[in-house]
Amino acid sequence: MKDIMIMNVKKIAFGAAVVFFAGLASAQTLQDGINSIDSDKFAQAKTNFTEMVTKAPTAENYFYLGNTYLKQGEPDYAKATESFNKGLAADGKSFLNKIGLATVKLGKGDKSAIAEIQKIVADSREKDAEVLFRAAEALTLFEKNSAPDAAIQFLNKAVEKAEKKGVPAHYYYTLGDAYRLKRAPGDAMTAYDKALPLAKNKASVYTRMATLWMAAQQWQQAKQSIDKAIGVDATYAPAYKALASYDIRYQENAKATQDLINYTKYADEDPYTQLEIAKLYFTNEDYANSKMVLDKIFDKIDDPIKFKLRAYQSYADGNYAEAKQNMDTFVSQAEKTRIQPADQGLQGLIAAGLAKTETDAAKKTALTTEAQQKIAIAKAAKDETMKWDIELANIAGGGASQAEAEKGPTTPEIEALKKKVAANKEDSDSLFKLATAYQDVKNWNGAVLTWQKMSALLPDWAPAYYSQGYSYQQAGNNDAAKISYEKFISTVKPADLEANKQTLAYAYFAVAYMNKDSDPAKAKDYVAKSLQLDPTYQDAVKLNAEINK
Repeated sequence: MKDIMIMNVKKIAFGAAVVFFAGLASAQTLQDGINSIDSDKFAQAKTNFTEMVTKAPTAENYFYLGNTYLKQGEPDYAKATESFNKGLAADGKSFLNKIGLATVKLGKGDKSAIAEIQKIVADSREKDAEVLFRAAEALTLFEKNSAPDAAIQFLNKAVEKAEKKGVPAHYYYTLGDAYRLKRAPGDAMTAYDKALPLAKNKASVYTRMATLWMAAQQWQQAKQSIDKAIGVDATYAPAYKALASYDIRYQENAKATQDLINYTKYADEDPYTQLEIAKLYFTNEDYANSKMVLDKIFDKIDDPIKFKLRAYQSYADGNYAEAKQNMDTFVSQAEKTRIQPADQGLQGLIAAGLAKTETDAAKKTALTTEAQQKIAIAKAAKDETMKWDIELANIAGGGASQAEAEKGPTTPEIEALKKKVAANKEDSDSLFKLATAYQDVKNWNGAVLTWQKMSALLPDWAPAYYSQGYSYQQAGNNDAAKISYEKFISTVKPADLEANKQTLAYAYFAVAYMNKDSDPAKAKDYVAKSLQLDPTYQDAVKLNAEINK
């Protein structure tokens, strides 16, 4: 049902640090914990740092334990704060634990923490490379509450201080992360290149390179970097997370499921890591596995985010009442700073779903109004967690799904083309032929999904949106068809107007026809545009006469 749904896949957890103590045994233990964090083995890291605190309850050890709770997929601010406060009790001047507490504020959305972190660094007189590094790490940890320029400044000073002993690879990882946040991919890749010869585990660097390529929509280079990461360390869990993101991007559901199985195998059983896995399964439209993982850890997690994920799962199943109950619980329990525009958008979609079956006229109107208002909030924030208009259209008219496509008509040609597309996700020629073959046998679900893949691969190629609109229309989903035709109209470049004259005339006519009862003004405007492009188009001539009586 939700092949249309596109959710943002959380970025790979950013790098971890290496700190050298005088005592070799301590350094090795610290290094083990840091490696565990970098490999998404958070339960292992917590055990490691808890043992260090037990043996030596120093301010530094409390900081490393607390920092682990900030680095996991969903930060546990309460446990992190508890650890940082113990660190300050052990040493009231501990700059690291002061940075830790400021980082908690920053993660919760209090941007005054940026100035606080800068002041802590100033108070330290910038003597300690580790303080500089951890301040920079804090300023890159939360994408929406970050300060990449300050982070870059601190990291450059940390690099300078470390040069005599040799700059650790993680300084360059984090410098790359800061440049990513600054939207400077070239500088980010240069920093990762510098990390590569220094890194003990090069899979860590290759995975970061891969996610950088993915952010730049350079999918072939991304896949090459992922392959290199797995090639040098087939047990490095984050590489499989990146590969899952890659396969989800191409709607390769079966492959993405296998990637997530591998990620689960090489990460660990930390409940918050499992929560990330449940989210990724959901993004892969693998609702059964997502629900299974969430059910397994639901009572082990205090974070109200679990109710939000359950709401998404219920929404995907079309169980809008249960989705509303879970979303209401999330909103009532989560800190207000954690409620995103996407959450309000989901509440709007749930309201639209409830409105569809509501028999009381007043309640139906109220739900419809709520749906429009809350989805408008998500759209105004330019949130793309889900395709809001298409989701609404699917609630109204039923969406295209992979399961329905598989049940629909097929031919040997379709089956052969499916294999070709699976083998090479960037084979636009085979995608075009597959979509057309689906249309030929009137498998409109298959056609819609394939045209979607084409427009994801070539977002500026207008004809894919036209064909998607036509397929939706044939499937009887006029709301989704209108959205696709409108996207076609807006994507045609001025230089291509002449070549697309006939299809534009039809698209304008189709939108006009579908709006003739609900939006007569728009229908009149669009039918006029259709006739301007083709004055001989008889259907448009008739519609024009009908609506301009």
